[in-house]
Amino acid sequence: MFQKTITFFEKQSFGVCTYLADKLDMSISKIRLFFIYASFLAVGFPIVFYVLAAFVLDVRHYIKKIRLRIWDL
Repeated sequence: MFQKTITFFEKQSFGVCTYLADKLDMSISKIRLFFIYASFLAVGFPIVFYVLAAFVLDVRHYIKKIRLRIWDL
């Protein structure tokens, strides 16, 4: 049951922590823990940042996909 929950959230996540960890050359678990602790301390501001970052990353992915389709013509 616990493993199913973990795999569900990993598949449905937006990849914000992974992207930040790759860019900052840090461990993904440290980034995730930072978001969790900061959410408790800053009363949800990191959650707003996470959602905005997920939106920006999704738009960037969509633009890259369109750009590849244009050059395939």
